[in-house]
Amino acid sequence: MNADWRADRIGAAHKGENPTVLTRMKAGFAVIGDVQFLPGYCVLLVDDPAVTRLSELPFRRRMEYLMDMERLAEAVERVCGRTDPDFLRVNLEILGNTDPYLHAHIWPRYAWEPDEVVGRPVWLYPPDRWRDPAYALGPDHDDLRTALTTEVKRLAAS
Repeated sequence: MNADWRADRIGAAHKGENPTVLTRMKAGFAVIGDVQFLPGYCVLLVDDPAVTRLSELPFRRRMEYLMDMERLAEAVERVCGRTDPDFLRVNLEILGNTDPYLHAHIWPRYAWEPDEVVGRPVWLYPPDRWRDPAYALGPDHDDLRTALTTEVKRLAAS
């Protein structure tokens, strides 16, 4: 993937240039994560990069964002549950520690994860997991991307 879009993920999504976008939702963009050491990891990007926290959204938009987050999480749950019998659950996180815009992480969790992290936050995985090219989003994830896109769109239409 070309890294230029990463400097403005939301702007690139609006222009159709963010290759991680699965679909446009009511209040944001469902994207597949740059790393896939937990297959199915997704992020919900708010559609306005000036919004830095959930409380900055007007109530109706806030509810739309949370509904989008719930639908993306359910899509991840359904797809990962169908593709891996060791799927356990999803973890939802709105942290705001690094990127300055509102975004929510949807992390699938699996029984095959190492004991020292399976019951703890994903951020405790060793740094090499985040940088290892073996876990980088790429063509090997096309089927997963397609399944997630299909499921998110199906849930959003219901």
